[in-house]
Amino acid sequence: MTVVILAGGQSRRMGRDKLQLTLAGETLLDRALRRWGEAFPRVLVSVAGPERFPELGDRRVFDAFPGAGPLAGLHAGLLRAGEDVFLTGADMPFASPEKALALASLCGEADACCLTDDAGRWEPLFAFYRPAVLPKAEALLSSGRRSMGALLASVRLREVRPAELGEGPDSLLTRNVNNPEDYEKLRLELGE
Repeated sequence: MTVVILAGGQSRRMGRDKLQLTLAGETLLDRALRRWGEAFPRVLVSVAGPERFPELGDRRVFDAFPGAGPLAGLHAGLLRAGEDVFLTGADMPFASPEKALALASLCGEADACCLTDDAGRWEPLFAFYRPAVLPKAEALLSSGRRSMGALLASVRLREVRPAELGEGPDSLLTRNVNNPEDYEKLRLELGE
């Protein structure tokens, strides 16, 4: 399995490059690379274009459908990996490689496996995808659709409740950092 870290966003809500924000002395991107790299032999970083993070060299994958968001990042990762992919966001500082492995192990014969909350909402950016979803992702992107929800609705999906991974209702597992308030709240919680 290859890990694909999404790092292609424009940080509009943050007002600056959120992947350069620090927690415990590491940028969000460096933290993601370290944590996922310690657990998986192959980690790719999905970026919008070659100007982003050139220091990552051939670990970067570029969107074939520029501006199409996470679905384009998943598409690029699946194309490059040629195998199962675990998709996560670089702005999710507590996304756990161990929980990712547990989630993938629950997939069974499904094409994808993702967390779902009590209201039935999917978390497609902390999810396991098989190569079988690639043609469906490409068809959506080719038709101008970029919804991860549309992709999940079109494949055989295994939904997993956080409790199945041993996570409680206040889990930080999929919390992301989108705006200055998210970042400051997280820093306060961590005592920074």
